[in-house]
Order: sequence, then structure tokens, then C-alpha cells
Amino acid sequence: MTLATQLAQRITALRYEDLPAEAVRWAKISLVDTLGCAFAGVDEDGPRIARKVLTGGRDNGPSLIWGTSEYTLPLEAATINGTSAHALDYDDCNNALAGHPSAALLPAILALGEEIGASGRDVILAYVVGFETQAKVGHGVHMHHYEKGWHPTATLGVFGATAASARLLGLTVEQTATALGIAVSLAAGVKANFGTMVKPLHAGQCSRNGLYAALLAKEGFTSSPEAFEHKQGFFEVFNGAGNYDAARVLETWASPLEILAPGVGLKQYPCCGSTHSAIDAMLSLRAQHQLTPANVARIESVTHGRALAHTNRPDPRSTLDAKFSVQYCVARALMHGDVSFSHFEGDAYRDTQLRSLLSRIETRPHAHQPKGMDEHFECEMIVTTTSGQRYTTRVEQPLRGPQNLVPPDRLEAKFRDCAAKALAPAAIGRVYDMLQSFETLTDVRQAAKLMAASVKNQAAVAARAAA
Repeated sequence: MTLATQLAQRITALRYEDLPAEAVRWAKISLVDTLGCAFAGVDEDGPRIARKVLTGGRDNGPSLIWGTSEYTLPLEAATINGTSAHALDYDDCNNALAGHPSAALLPAILALGEEIGASGRDVILAYVVGFETQAKVGHGVHMHHYEKGWHPTATLGVFGATAASARLLGLTVEQTATALGIAVSLAAGVKANFGTMVKPLHAGQCSRNGLYAALLAKEGFTSSPEAFEHKQGFFEVFNGAGNYDAARVLETWASPLEILAPGVGLKQYPCCGSTHSAIDAMLSLRAQHQLTPANVARIESVTHGRALAHTNRPDPRSTLDAKFSVQYCVARALMHGDVSFSHFEGDAYRDTQLRSLLSRIETRPHAHQPKGMDEHFECEMIVTTTSGQRYTTRVEQPLRGPQNLVPPDRLEAKFRDCAAKALAPAAIGRVYDMLQSFETLTDVRQAAKLMAASVKNQAAVAARAAA
């Protein structure tokens, strides 16, 4: 029996009644967080351009473009909303995936859910199934896949979006396996494009392609049943012989569910997750020792070599580039005691004081190189002051997920802060409250209708998108 068929059997078998209460709770947390990130990102250049190209200003479809009052076709909505959700690099992470699970999943699920009138429970089940699928494929290919240069959000997220869409459509085992085989040829995304508009497009692209694969399979499209394990299939082509373990994809399916362990990582800062431990370390030293740019002579940031491959950017040349510069993020943490939206807007990366501080920050990889993604985020921060004092701290995991939980009030504050960029102030609370009881919705179009009605400056938003 092929891997696609075995995955399809598991995808079609899971029921909402099988989900632990904690899985439902985390699915809703991710829904809230992802929508918030999309509200904040919808007017960024990348999503705006994608929206203009895909819709041409048309407003004719069943699926809402998040952060606006416009509707479009499901495949277009999945692309635009996924790009918006990932535009600020503020959306959630998962260590097994080594990427961003929800920006790959929810745009496809909700776009399709609006078209077919799915319930809140249907959407949550599809999300958990998709999460499980993409993370389990991640177990089979990591970390070689990540280090080779693939962006797992895109190359693995497409399987999650396919599984979720297939489950929401009620596809058979055979149809679901076919959809997964189609998705193998739709998987794409390289890390060379980090720091540009293409990275968030990866999320929109894989969400769209997963939905596309499921819709094609529903209509009788065909694919190779051995698309994963064939000598010219996914594992051999993307990872190469000896660099994957296909058995790991199935060996712990739903035991436990990936959404619970390792779970969802919720970002506190709108920048690359590989910089977050360094930010936390600098914030800790700053608070303990009253550090300022004026009294710091030298900063040494010691992180995983795997992370430095895309975060060692001592001279960021754009706001998107700055999101992937560990030097920039550490400097902002020292300067402000926080890293926030404003630090990645306009020409903030050209700030004179910031540029002076960047020259005092050195980066290097750990002397030891742990293999697992769980150790990917370890950081040691060493600061030498102008008076010669030396302070050091170590952060193993940033504050973000089930194992190191962000306090609930911070999660709500993050949503409200993000939503304020797109929603009218008086409506933010209503949208937040509705999402808290999402599983009770009989039709997710109720949620879309409320979100569309909550958008502020609707005429201005539409005008910017058409510009």
C-alpha cells in the first residue's frame, strides 16, 4: 500500500468527536492568531499586489478576502489570504514542520468552507487533520529538507492544505490519495527568497495549491499512487537517497496529535522566528543590567548555524530584509525593550542610532550543532559594556507555545493590536468574541459576514488595492 493511500486512510478516518478538547482549543487559538496576522498584513505591498493581479478589482465570489469587505473565488482567496497571514512574519510556527502551519492551512479551509457552507466544527476538524498531515511529512524529511534550502511552509504545507481541503470536501480514501499525489507536483518554495515578498507568497501559494489538488481529485483528475516513494518522487527528488525516513510519517499518527505536541508556536514579535530567542535574551539582559546602546561596547549573539544561514544579515537593506536580520532584531530589542510593527515600517532600517549599534553586534554559530528542530532556537547572548563588565544569558526556547506558553492576555492583546490595522475599533471585540466560540457556528459564512462588516475605511482599502 502506498504512502499516499495510508495517509488518506488516516485523513478520512479522523472525526471531530475524536479530537481532545485541548486540540479544539489550540485550533481556535491558531485561528484567532492567524486572522489577526492577516488583518495586519492585508495592506502590505505583497498581498496588495497579489490581490490586484489575481482579482483585477473584481468582487465576485463566495470567499472573503480577510481584512476587506471584498469576496472572490476560493483559489484566489486562499492565495491572497495566505500571503496576508504571512506578510509580517508574525504568524504561528511548528517545530515538526519547521515552518508556519496555519498560514498554509486556514486560508484554504475557510475559502472552501465559505463556498460549501461548512460548520465551525467542520473547519476545526479539517485544520487538525491538515496540521497532522504536514507535520508528519515533516518528521519524514527534516532537518535535511530545511537545511537543503526548501521552505517547509510551502513544500510541506501544501500537503496539509490538501488533506484539510479533502477532509472538508468529504473525499474518499482513493480521491484523497490522488489529491496528495497531485500536491507532490505542486510543492515548491526555496529559502533564497526569504526577506522578500516571495516568502509570504509561499504560504498563499501552498494553501491555494492544496485546495486546487483536492478540487481536481474530486472531479476525477489522476496522479501517481507512488508520488511520494517513487524513485523520482517527492522524497528522492526533494531530499535525496538516504536523507529521509518515510516510515516516520505514519509511525505516530495522531498519537499524540501534532497540534498538541510539539504544538503551535505563537510569535510575540513580527519577524523571523529564528531571531526570537536572541530577542528574548537581549530583553532579559537589558532589564537585569539596565543596558542601553550608550553603555554597550560589544554584543555576541550565538545561535544555531541552521538559523544563521538565513538570519546573519549585518546590513539589512529593506524592512523585509530586517525581519530576517538577527543583528537588527537584537539592536531593536536593546534600543526599545521590545520589537514591534514600527521597527519594520518605512525606512526604519536606516535609523542612524540603529546603524551604529549594528556594527557592535557579532554573530556566530554554536560550537555544538544539535540536530533536532527542538534545539534550533537555542541562543547564548554575551554583552560587554563600555566599563568592561560582561553579562551572559542563555535562552533555549522563546516564549511561544504549549511548552513555553505566552500568557492569554498577551495573545488577546496581539490580536487586538493586529486587528486594529484593518477593523473598526468598535468591531474588534465582536470579532474576537465570535472566534472564541467558533465551533458553535453552523455556517462559517456567519464569521465572514461579521468580519466583512467590521472593516474600517472600506472605500480607502479598495482604492489602495486597485492602485
